[in-house]
Amino acid sequence: MRMKNELRAAAGLVLALTAAVLAGCGTTAPPATPSAAPVIARGVAMREPLADPRPYGTADTALGLSVLDAWCQADPRANLVLSPSSLASGLGMAYLGARGATAQAMADVLHLPATSGPALEAGLQARSAALRGLDGPGVTVDASDQVWADPSLITLRSYLSAVATSYDAGVAHVPLLSRPDQAAQEINQTIATATHGQIPQLLTPDSLQGIGWVLTDALYLKAAWATPFQASQTSPKPFTTASGRQVNAPFMNGGPYAATSAAGWTAVWLPYRGGHLAMMALLPPSGTGGCAMPTGAQLAALTTTLAADGTDHGSGPVLTRDVALPKVSLQNKVDLNGLLTGLGMGAAFTGAADFTGLSPQARRLGFVEQAATLRVGEQGTVASAATAVGVSASAAKAGPPPVTFDRPYLMVVTDTATGEPLFMARVTDPSQP
Repeated sequence: MRMKNELRAAAGLVLALTAAVLAGCGTTAPPATPSAAPVIARGVAMREPLADPRPYGTADTALGLSVLDAWCQADPRANLVLSPSSLASGLGMAYLGARGATAQAMADVLHLPATSGPALEAGLQARSAALRGLDGPGVTVDASDQVWADPSLITLRSYLSAVATSYDAGVAHVPLLSRPDQAAQEINQTIATATHGQIPQLLTPDSLQGIGWVLTDALYLKAAWATPFQASQTSPKPFTTASGRQVNAPFMNGGPYAATSAAGWTAVWLPYRGGHLAMMALLPPSGTGGCAMPTGAQLAALTTTLAADGTDHGSGPVLTRDVALPKVSLQNKVDLNGLLTGLGMGAAFTGAADFTGLSPQARRLGFVEQAATLRVGEQGTVASAATAVGVSASAAKAGPPPVTFDRPYLMVVTDTATGEPLFMARVTDPSQP
């Protein structure tokens, strides 16, 4: 997308909202001017969708906050890193094949602005285009989506068309049912390449048992700060952990940066080169215990204020030279089945699930897994994420049992028009001449 505000809005799709939150969904930015420039999807030229991606940035932010909160409640002392964008893409591809109550449950958890038809596909396409348009000097964003299908199963053309339009996702056939080891290797190699080696193994053969389709999203980010921190200013400082224990950590020191406070939260805006991406670091209210988490409205208000380029309108951000941010190197791999079930998506994981929009043989979600990494240092940020959504397959309709010639048999070479037997043979030992 060409407009600065729209690209900033799309930034909310990119990374996990952790202690260092990538934001930029800018919900109060002025509407984007529709563009009619052609874009290319899977080698086919088409017109750029006349849709606004910002509602999907808001939706993905809400998804990320709810998942991060549930994950924190389950493991309050652990470092967590999550990509709401990648998770929304993986689940979104599954959603396009969901029907009935399953689709409704997924739409609710995904906070989808539109639930079906051209409006949904155009919105998702605009979201994907905005994300893929974030590349620029000092910033690399690689995003890719893929449908992996077992060749013995039916995958509906209408579904493949929907995921191609919405996510620019192609289809690849791998032997998920017959050779899960080979399928896992092929998928993992593709994910490793897409994440620049950051995520070398997302799936295991055991995780693919009974799985007929795997829907994957891979996301890679390498972004340089607009103003790098000076390594000479990095120094150890005490950090109080979630358990109350004090540790020493290397802190980067620099500034000035735009900062603001609301509802007890203090937020600092750390822009990357080009101005289309920024990290918002959020400090919870003093004395807050447990899993403090801003509401979606609070986060949107902080983002809107900070995205105003530091312009002071009385209640706007102020500049501070005293920013001290720890260097971090985080990585996680998480099975999200339980968390998503707790958030209301349980119907998609049961035998009553309906994914007939994907295939008449599709049954339910078998797994939702994500691996993510996030490194924050003096020069910038390197992060990656990969999400895999497995859809189990019902048993294929049994045909007649194969005829096995495992005892003496006859062969006749016949002229089909006249019945003339040109050759006859009886085989009693095929290992002999």
